[in-house]
Amino acid sequence: MKKIVIASSNKHKVSEISAKIQPFFNHILSLEDFPQIGEIIEDGNTIEENSFKKSRASFDHTKIASIADDTVLEVDALNGDPGLFTARYAGVNATNDENIKKLLYNLKSAENSARTARFRTIISYVDGINDFSVEGRIEGEILKSKKGTGGFGYDPIFYFNDFKMSLAEMKPELKNEVSHRGMAIKKFILKIKNIY
Repeated sequence: MKKIVIASSNKHKVSEISAKIQPFFNHILSLEDFPQIGEIIEDGNTIEENSFKKSRASFDHTKIASIADDTVLEVDALNGDPGLFTARYAGVNATNDENIKKLLYNLKSAENSARTARFRTIISYVDGINDFSVEGRIEGEILKSKKGTGGFGYDPIFYFNDFKMSLAEMKPELKNEVSHRGMAIKKFILKIKNIY
């Protein structure tokens, strides 16, 4: 039986990733199944490092193949911020709304042309033999106010150029297919097919 652990306790991420990798694994677990692992400190210098910190910690503890993702939002007018601090931009336990509020405040004087941004997701896989990572990215810009009610995180203020709408305005099935995480998962599946 092929098992995998998604090294996350974020229900949105776990369900998004699970939906895509279901056909390749008989049993999908998450960090909620292993509370003894505790919090994995993401203190790497890059998103690749942070992603591998999670997948390696999960694999080392469970001895089950593990997958982790790390996502950053990079805004050109802010020299790539929030970057590594995407999830905790307004503080360690900041809510999505607090992060969005801080980002919009920091961009209040930015010209429209300088509000360009991108989401990047790195998915890492560790099984002790075939460790690898893949990247998905999408380009867009930061809106001046929220649009849409779907998604999570910065989705309501990220305007996705390719689809002319915010990520929060997209139907979940479409977003899961074409988002930064969706792109990374597609690449992950191609690699997994080759391994298995």
